Amino acid sequence: MERQSGSVPLRLAALLLSLTLTVLPIAARAETVLVMVEEAGCAWCARWNKEIGPIYGKTPEGRAAPLRREMIGAPPDDIAFERGLHFTPTFVLVRDGAELGRIEGYPGEDFFWGLLGQMMEQNGVALPAGSQEAGAEG
Repeated sequence: MERQSGSVPLRLAALLLSLTLTVLPIAARAETVLVMVEEAGCAWCARWNKEIGPIYGKTPEGRAAPLRREMIGAPPDDIAFERGLHFTPTFVLVRDGAELGRIEGYPGEDFFWGLLGQMMEQNGVALPAGSQEAGAEG
């Protein structure tokens, strides 16, 4: 019996180690978001909301950097922007509260996806496995 009871803590330790090795990479993963800075009455914000808003979260880009909306007059305290926010919409790629890059204004659907993809690539933001072309899943 001693031998069997001695193996239970060993099995428990192995299980805990296995869980730790599985959960730690998930917990340590950097949080990347795309912050959309907007304001009420912004025609270009409304256009983005109509053309991109409904599909953004379904795209590889949207899964890699979920959208977070903020109003221009009240910048959040948990993000270190590299410079002031003066235009709407402004799209700021953020990892763990630090600005990686931005798109000021909305250049239209085709240019938006290209600029966003380039910004993500330059900053090492990987799209989920099996992703297709930028904005192609919609």
